[in-house]
Amino acid sequence: MKRSSLIKSAVPSVAAPLGACCGALALLVAYTATGAAGDPPPRITVVDARILAPVNTRSTAAYFEIRNTGASPDTLLYADSPDLGVSVLRRTVRDSGSGRTDPVGAVDIPAGGTVRMAPGGLGVVILDSPALRPGRRVRYNLWFRYSGRVPVQASVTVGTR
Repeated sequence: MKRSSLIKSAVPSVAAPLGACCGALALLVAYTATGAAGDPPPRITVVDARILAPVNTRSTAAYFEIRNTGASPDTLLYADSPDLGVSVLRRTVRDSGSGRTDPVGAVDIPAGGTVRMAPGGLGVVILDSPALRPGRRVRYNLWFRYSGRVPVQASVTVGTR
């Protein structure tokens, strides 16, 4: 048999599997491009965003309640505000009755979990804060490993609520 007739007889038997492979590859590319492949994403929301009004000092603190209703964990990397001074994640640690503030590199937000920042625990220290009046709303950005920037409006409050 001639070579050209061998190729002509083989083409129909190869066309169906080759077409199926190309179709499967196209569907796989579309599936991964939509973000549907892999772990489901975290779903971060921030509520109860507040900043304590500074009293006789240039530094103060901000507190947030971070909820992750997604099926994957996320990590808070840092927080900043275009309206305020330098912000640093910190945690108050109690040793035999006295407390100290330690910087925190990052805060894990578990899947389906909530992290509540509060005085005497986890929070954001704002260094060199401008004068803040109670009732004012301040823009804040929380930056997460997977969710990226989550903008919030924080209310300036009085006291340690």
